[in-house]
Amino acid sequence: MDHYHNHLNGMQDGMRMLYRTRHIYILLAGLLNLGIGSYFAQRSVPWRKTLQVLGSGLIVVASGLFIVAFFYEPRLTGLDTPLSHWGMYTIGAGTLFHFFSGLQQDEPERVRS
Repeated sequence: MDHYHNHLNGMQDGMRMLYRTRHIYILLAGLLNLGIGSYFAQRSVPWRKTLQVLGSGLIVVASGLFIVAFFYEPRLTGLDTPLSHWGMYTIGAGTLFHFFSGLQQDEPERVRS
C-alpha cells in the first residue's frame, strides 16, 4: 500500500475502507493462528481431535480468503465483499470448533506416590 497506493492518500473512502479492513482481517487470522499454535495440544478423544482438525482447516481457508480478498474486493463496485463475508463465517466456525474441542475435557490422572 505504501508503494502502489501512496499510503491510501487521496483514495475514495469506500476503497480505502476496504483495504484497511481486509488488512485487519489478515491480522486477525494471523493472530488467531499464533494463539492456537501456542496452546495446541492434540486431543486424545477422536471426536475432539476431529473438531480440532476441522477448526484448523477452516481457519487456514479463512486466512487464504482474507489474503485474496485484500487484492480482489477493493476493485469491486458497490462495496461488495463476497470473500471476506465467507472468510468471517469460516474463521468464526473454526474458532468455535477449537473452543468446543476443549470444553469439559477430563483432567489427566495424577500419579500417586
